[in-house]
Amino acid sequence: MTQEARRPFGRLLTAMVTPFRPDGALDVDGAGRLASYLVDEQRNDALVINGTTGEAPTTTDAEKETLLRAVVEAVGDRAKVVAGVGTNDTRHTIELAQAAEKAGAHGLLVVTPYYNLPPEAGLVRHFTAVADAAGLPTLIYDIPKRAGLAITTDTLCRLAEHERIVGVKDAKGNLAETAWVIRRTELAFYAGDDAMALPMLAIGGVGLVGTASHLTGAGTKEMIEAFERGDVAGARSRHHELLPLFTGIFRTQGAILVKAAMNARGLPAGPVRPPLVDATEAELAQLRADCADAGLALPPAAGDA
Repeated sequence: MTQEARRPFGRLLTAMVTPFRPDGALDVDGAGRLASYLVDEQRNDALVINGTTGEAPTTTDAEKETLLRAVVEAVGDRAKVVAGVGTNDTRHTIELAQAAEKAGAHGLLVVTPYYNLPPEAGLVRHFTAVADAAGLPTLIYDIPKRAGLAITTDTLCRLAEHERIVGVKDAKGNLAETAWVIRRTELAFYAGDDAMALPMLAIGGVGLVGTASHLTGAGTKEMIEAFERGDVAGARSRHHELLPLFTGIFRTQGAILVKAAMNARGLPAGPVRPPLVDATEAELAQLRADCADAGLALPPAAGDA
């Protein structure tokens, strides 16, 4: 297998927040600017659009397509764009996948159907139907804490037989089971939590789909590159340096603190949509402390001393 095939979307991806204007409307121009920042300054190989961090549960299908087209245009050939299309309705997921393909996405991210708790046979049918319906390489998103169930090792190995199911965004938190899938398949495993990127590399993973990487992308990319060239001590040092943000960005829902950080840096983000709420002053203060602890200064908010 070639290195490109082993890493279908590169080493570092960020699940991008969706910028909104102060009135809550989609900020299309801002989305393009933020995407360019993540690629050009934070060194992302690809971006995930319309994921949970992108507040996809609160955007319409039309907004999702508009956002996707704006980001594809903004990044051009500098990065790949992966569209989050997963829902707990197979038919709706297929519609979103086909729309994403038409909009120019390079790949799909399909989360485990949440809330309705399908059996393993239902999971196989769901992921296979989506992969069959669009001609794009597909990442399965395994996140039991949100979906309500984990995808078993046997099911992942079975899904790996599909030519367009190429990898997993792994937020399962069970490295032993993940290692078994890596041992038995050629699926590309991306850590789904920033703090798990280095442990994932150690068992054969290929990279990260991150959230803190809105802020730590360049350093995270250096960590991954250090590990791949055999500088394990250097990678570990970088991991420890960035750990306060790897974990701190999840003190509340990730989109809330990422948007607070982007707004503080003068980058497009805007407010979150209900049922999320914007960061409190106490959360902002802790975020600045976490940034400082990770060696990344966060400018004070307007009006702060």
